[in-house]
Amino acid sequence: MKKIIIVSLVSLLLAACNQQNSGLADSIYSAVEDNSKDEIHLNSYTDFDWDKAFLFTPYSTTESIEEQLGTEFTGKSNIDMRDDIYLLVFLHQGKVSQYAEIKRQDSDFSIGEAKYLTPSKDVINIE
Repeated sequence: MKKIIIVSLVSLLLAACNQQNSGLADSIYSAVEDNSKDEIHLNSYTDFDWDKAFLFTPYSTTESIEEQLGTEFTGKSNIDMRDDIYLLVFLHQGKVSQYAEIKRQDSDFSIGEAKYLTPSKDVINIE
């Protein structure tokens, strides 16, 4: 019985660490749909704590994502086989806290020369 409880708790903790945020994705989708915007300020769309945010392009592999994050990513985006989304992954205290699949909508996204975004430098460019 103890084993079942421990396994259940570990599973819940792992799921909570890599939580997909579809509300954030929907908000960004609406911002991109408004053709008057050429950038997104992430702080305007987040209501959770984060230290770093990484933007991954279509066809990024899990290995390259984990290498850049410096930690495990267990999200189920299948971005390595998709060209219709970007993946936005948030870290808080060195752990993946949330992620969002951002639909391309005939647009490309970039963070310039930065390796990642921070709450003080939170701009994603829409091209």
